[in-house]
Amino acid sequence: MGQRAAAERPVIDLTDLHDDAQRLHERVLVLRAQAVDRAAFDELVTLYQERLTYYVHRLVQDSHQSRDILQQVWLDVFRTLGKLQSPGAFRVWLYRIAHDRVVTYLRRQIVDSDARETLAVNAIETDHWNDLDLLENVELVHFALNKLSVIHREIMTLRFLEEMDIEEIARVMECSEGTAKSRLHYAKNAMRRIIAEERGHA
Repeated sequence: MGQRAAAERPVIDLTDLHDDAQRLHERVLVLRAQAVDRAAFDELVTLYQERLTYYVHRLVQDSHQSRDILQQVWLDVFRTLGKLQSPGAFRVWLYRIAHDRVVTYLRRQIVDSDARETLAVNAIETDHWNDLDLLENVELVHFALNKLSVIHREIMTLRFLEEMDIEEIARVMECSEGTAKSRLHYAKNAMRRIIAEERGHA
C-alpha cells in the first residue's frame, strides 16, 4: 500500500523549479533596481551582459561599435527602468531597447535590411527542417550566422540563444507574429542551405 502511494505521488521537475526560482529572482532584482538599488542593477547587467553582447555583435559585427551600442543600451535601461510596469517583462523590454539601438546604428550605415533579406532567402529550399540540426556543430552555426542577413541573424539569435517564443520575438522586432514566423522559417532554411554548402566544401 505504501509503495503504491509513493508511486502515485507527482514527480517534481527540478528544472522547472530552478527556472521558476531564476525568474522570481530576476523580478526581485528589477523591483530593487527600480527602487534605485545600484547593486541590484549591477547584478542585472552581469546577468545579461554576455548574452546581450553576443546578440548585438551578431547584428553589428564590429567590436568597437558593439561596445558603444551596449553602453547606450544599459544607459537607456538605467534611465527608463522606472517606467517598466511589469518586472516579468524585463527580458523582452531589454532586447527591444537593444534592437532599437541596433536599428538606429544600421540606418546610419545606410543598410537596406529589406534588400539584404531578399538576397539572403534567394534559392531557399523549403523541405522540413529539424531545429536540433542547427545546434549540432557550434563552429558551423557561427559561420552560418555571419552569412545571414541582419534580420535573420537577429531572429535566430533571439530564438536559439534567448529561447524566445514567437510572441516575444515579435515584440522585440516590432512586427506581427505572422511576420516573425515567416522570418524564422526563412532564416532556418537559409542557415540550412549555408551549412549544407559549407559541409560540401569541407
